[in-house]
Amino acid sequence: MPNILDEIVAHKQIEIAEAMAKTPIVELERRCANLPAVRDFTGSLRRPGMGIIAEVKKASPSAGIIRADFDPVAIASIYERHGADCLSVLTDRHFFQGELAYLTAIRERVLLPVLRKEFILDRYQLLEARAAGADAVLLIAEILPGDTLATLHRQARDLGLHVLIELHDADQLSRVVDTGTTLIGINNRDLRTFVTRLEHTLDLLAQVPGDRVVVSESGIKTHTDMQRLEAAGVKAVLVGESLMRAPNIGQALNSLRGVI
Repeated sequence: MPNILDEIVAHKQIEIAEAMAKTPIVELERRCANLPAVRDFTGSLRRPGMGIIAEVKKASPSAGIIRADFDPVAIASIYERHGADCLSVLTDRHFFQGELAYLTAIRERVLLPVLRKEFILDRYQLLEARAAGADAVLLIAEILPGDTLATLHRQARDLGLHVLIELHDADQLSRVVDTGTTLIGINNRDLRTFVTRLEHTLDLLAQVPGDRVVVSESGIKTHTDMQRLEAAGVKAVLVGESLMRAPNIGQALNSLRGVI
C-alpha cells in the first residue's frame, strides 16, 4: 500500500515534468552560469557550539496548518535576530504549502545561509534551487535509489551548492557516507508513518564517521533535547514545527538555545 512518501514522490515527478515544460533546463542553466558564490552553509554549522538550522514551514501532511499567520520573510528575520545559524525553507507547494519564491524573498532579506527543503529527484530541481538563491539543498536517501543519490550529490556540488543528505533507515547510512558528503542529517521522523523518536539519532550516531557533521532533524523541542544530543556528539539540529507553533517565535528560539 502506498505511503505518504510514495505519494509525495509520485506528485513531485509530475511537478518536475510540468516545470520543465514551462521553463526549459537550458534557461535555468543560463541563469545559473554567472551567479556569485553561495554562503557557507557547512562552515556556519562547524562553528563552536550546537548549530541550529531554523525552518520556515507553514504546513505538513501530518500536522496540517502549523502557523496561520505565516509571513516567511518576517519569520526568517526573527530567526536571524535570535541566533539561528542557518535557515531551511520548505518549497513543496502541494503537501507543505511552500513556495520557491519564499526562499528567494528570504535570501534577499537575511544574511544567513539558506537551504532548499524539498523532495529532490532530478538535477532540474538543483538548478531551480541555485537560480532561486539557495546556498544548500536537502537530498533524502530513501527516495534516491541506486546511483541517483551520489549523482545528485555530485551535481549539486558542481553547481556550488552545499548538500545535507538525510536518512532515516539505518541501512541507508553506508550509501550516504559513501557519497563523501560532509553533512549527514538523521531524521527522527519516519516520513512514511510520521512517527518521531528523538532517540533515533542516538541509535545511529555511533555508526557515523567522526569527520562528518551530524544534524539531528525533527522532534527537538527543548534546550534539554539540545544538550542531550550535543553530549552524544551531534553538531547541529534542524528545528521547525516547535518554533513555528510558538506564540513568540523569537522567545521560543532563545529558550531552545538556552538564552534567558
